Amino acid sequence: MNEMLAGFRMFPSYLRIGGLREDLPTDFHATVKKFLDAFPDKLNEYEDLLTQNQIWLKRTRTVGVIPKDLAVDYGLVGPMLRAAGVPYDVRKTFPYLGYETYDFDVPTGTAGDVYDRYLVRMEEMRQSTRIAQQALARISPRGVYDIQDYRIVPPPKDKVYTEMEALIQHFLIYSQGFTVPAGEAYVPIEGPRGEHGFSIVSDGTNRPYRIKLRAPSFYACQALPKAIIGGMIADVIAVIGSTDVVMGDVDR
Repeated sequence: MNEMLAGFRMFPSYLRIGGLREDLPTDFHATVKKFLDAFPDKLNEYEDLLTQNQIWLKRTRTVGVIPKDLAVDYGLVGPMLRAAGVPYDVRKTFPYLGYETYDFDVPTGTAGDVYDRYLVRMEEMRQSTRIAQQALARISPRGVYDIQDYRIVPPPKDKVYTEMEALIQHFLIYSQGFTVPAGEAYVPIEGPRGEHGFSIVSDGTNRPYRIKLRAPSFYACQALPKAIIGGMIADVIAVIGSTDVVMGDVDR
């Protein structure tokens, strides 16, 4: 599906400031619907293999425990925090992009161990499927895909090829960008690992004065020693896997 949108599968450069790069492909809706219809059965199949498997239970329950108070103290977010019993989800607490109009639940656990983090993520995939199904029903197959303010987004190609003003604006956007009023903003979104926050400071020019990313993996790494001390060395891999850290996210 990413390849349909952007021409390649990893890190598709499809989202742009001011909208999307281009309109959706013709068969995008049908492809996504086919996946969403099939995915719940696959999830059930995965759960049949693992959720009540005695070997899985022995290697995940009471392993890598991060209790609620510790999770809050370390600033953990996403499944790490929700598995400990805190139902914090940016989409519910600080709704954006119309999330307040979507019907979905925030799954939580109680034990804060590897097993509860697994259960939370499994249920989150079901909730994501619900959200995607609702979103797909709302999106028109063809239509406006950017804000059409050509001081910010590139003009359409047909205008670039036929209108001098559009050609100049196209050149300015790609060579100089656009100016942003002086000020600062912090915008969080809910990602797969929890709250991803971007703090941006503008000095009124076409280049940011400062950008800082609040990366959830960075905080999860700090909590790892608390989760593994006193446990078995063999459990370390399971604990690391349950935190789902990405080192590029840590390094940011």
